[in-house]
Amino acid sequence: MWREGALLVVLLLLLLLVQQNCATKDEQEHGCPPSSCGKITSITYPFRLKGDPKSCGHNRYELACENNVTVLYLYSGKYHVQAINYNNFTVRVVDPGVQQQNYSSLPRYFLSQSNFSDSYSDATDPYQAGLKPINNWAWLIFQHVVFMNCSHPVTYNRKYVDTAPCVNSDSKGYYIYSIAGDLKAHDFEVGCHVKLVALTSWWGFDTNNHSYTAMHTGLVYGFEISWMHLACENHCRYKYGRLYRYGYGNGNRYCYFDYSIQNLRCPLCNRQRSRIICGILEILLFVAGGKNFIILIYLSFNYYITKN
Repeated sequence: MWREGALLVVLLLLLLLVQQNCATKDEQEHGCPPSSCGKITSITYPFRLKGDPKSCGHNRYELACENNVTVLYLYSGKYHVQAINYNNFTVRVVDPGVQQQNYSSLPRYFLSQSNFSDSYSDATDPYQAGLKPINNWAWLIFQHVVFMNCSHPVTYNRKYVDTAPCVNSDSKGYYIYSIAGDLKAHDFEVGCHVKLVALTSWWGFDTNNHSYTAMHTGLVYGFEISWMHLACENHCRYKYGRLYRYGYGNGNRYCYFDYSIQNLRCPLCNRQRSRIICGILEILLFVAGGKNFIILIYLSFNYYITKN
């Protein structure tokens, strides 16, 4: 029994050394000096500026510096970067068509939550609409502003906010209204169709505040998107190694941002396993860093033998 205990201690020490070496390697890969462009003075991993060394940043998160303005190309649009938050893995951008104090200015691009794919089953999008990588509206980090083009005045629906005299319709005899928040089927009025959808993450945005000036202020502030998928992949795989597999649906575990600790969480087990087993596995994988599957099996088997 004493020899088995000593062997376990040696194995744990070896695992800690392996984890430390991997951490050093990870720091070297992300050790590029920060870039800057305009008011964005610290552009680091996963972002990179166009023209930076290929070893710096991630190629799917390349930004451009145009006329001393940091630019992010998103789908078919070009957005101005306002801030990058490396603590909660979000970047805030604004549509260049929206101008401060110019209430007649409108966004150039049509963008909504439906543009983003937020499940781990589809990893094609570098950016997500929330801090929880599943299609959950409660976890969205932005809200919608919907512009409607109507062939007649809408006076009986409080959700429809008249944009006149700030915004005039391109077509004579039409009226433009704005709606704060999501547009549902019962919100459609006869003779009205969607002209434009834009996003905002302004903290003062209230879907019950039917004021076009407030909506415009929200658009000027811009909207946030996250790089949760990449952050979770880096964080959870670093913490638990390649043994950690996350998924979507059917009770699979998933990584998410926990506001209470201001960090990512990597649930180890799905709902089908008991909390005790999950706790044991989490401790083992945390110590091992998930780097050596054979040693982990040995530890688990030894634990099973001693208990039985």
